[in-house]
Amino acid sequence: MPKALLRQLNLNVAQSTFTLPTAQSLVMGRDPRCQIVIDPNLFGGVSRRHAEIRTQATTEVDGNPTWQICDLGSANGTFVNGVRIQNCRDLQPGDRLILGINGPEFVFEHEAAIGTVAAVNDVPANPATSTTLLTFSQLIPIVSTGKDLVGKAYLLPAIATVIFVVMMFASLGQPRMFNGVLSSYLAIGAYYFIYKLCGKTKPWWMILGSALITAGILVSPLLGVFLWFFREVLPGELPDPNRSVSLVTVFIAMFFGAGLMEELLKAIPIFVAMFAGLQFKMPWRERIGVWEPLDGILLGSASAMGFTLLETLGQYVPSIVQGAAVQSGNLALGELTGLQLLIPRVLGSLAGHMAYSGYFGYFIGLSVLKPSKRWQILAVGFLSSSLLHALWNTGAAVSFWLLVLVGGVSYAFLAAAILKAHGFSAKARLRAIASQHKSN
Repeated sequence: MPKALLRQLNLNVAQSTFTLPTAQSLVMGRDPRCQIVIDPNLFGGVSRRHAEIRTQATTEVDGNPTWQICDLGSANGTFVNGVRIQNCRDLQPGDRLILGINGPEFVFEHEAAIGTVAAVNDVPANPATSTTLLTFSQLIPIVSTGKDLVGKAYLLPAIATVIFVVMMFASLGQPRMFNGVLSSYLAIGAYYFIYKLCGKTKPWWMILGSALITAGILVSPLLGVFLWFFREVLPGELPDPNRSVSLVTVFIAMFFGAGLMEELLKAIPIFVAMFAGLQFKMPWRERIGVWEPLDGILLGSASAMGFTLLETLGQYVPSIVQGAAVQSGNLALGELTGLQLLIPRVLGSLAGHMAYSGYFGYFIGLSVLKPSKRWQILAVGFLSSSLLHALWNTGAAVSFWLLVLVGGVSYAFLAAAILKAHGFSAKARLRAIASQHKSN
């Protein structure tokens, strides 16, 4: 019977090839009792019992067993060819397995196809021929790396960059169009960074929809209702920059008029997705709705992206362009000043609006997992994200270094929430499986 092998790729260790037994499963993880023990000093993101390789109950027509990998509820997930699996996944020769994010990497091989797999991975089946073997895939690498290009080689981000560069060339001499293209590229890049940290897929149209809903609210009459309540009913009226007021007064105004107001506004798409998901059965309920904290972080950060773009392009940049042009009498100088403002404002959203909204999104997702404590969780998330927002706005009136400190702390809060959310993903998957069985 042909053997199945698991070969470790990204680490030079004494034992890098493991024969998969047909009579028992093989567990991978940091626990010394696992069949494949991962060094915790090198790969701390691997769980104690991370994943399991097992034979399936069914067999192929030729009588040979088939194989699958199952995630054992790991905190950081198991990836096959760059895609995170939810439960189990059938294995084909040449499949790349990664435990966690940037964790140890393995390739699944089958003796019956070992020559083909070896050629695909540029490893000769017979080591004695390593100096003479020349394969077609070595001469034309792209023919054998199709699956890895999208998942691991950042092909799509590179293509997107080329498209935006061409659009920027096409919009030279048209400042508004150029600013729109550049700011969109910077915002998408900042969001992509958070998306990769989360390590969970969400439909692109859900991400875009979250950004568009928030942008639509900013240009709708609903914005007037928010402004009236938080800045007239509540003490959120922003102080006149020409008047001298105390720091406490500034902070109170920023907390109500910017923090509470804007974080609630940006959370609307998350709540819309949460309630919309309840209208569907599994697996669409999980894909569309807010099923766990990672869902809330992804949608909250996307909402912040829409908020940042519209606020920057619709308010701040036109205002600074007009002011600089009037002061200098030179429109070109005003447009240059606007461009200088645009870049740090959009990039700063990573430690600003995206951090606050993603952090609040974590609590919204957590409230779904713990409905008995929902209002307590939502209150803590709303107030803490609004507090970070108010501290940033207040810091702008105090010191550049205070802005650096608050921005760093805000991003640290978001990153900590993402890492903590990974720990809930396994529980959310088990809950999704149970819900799916119940609906069936």
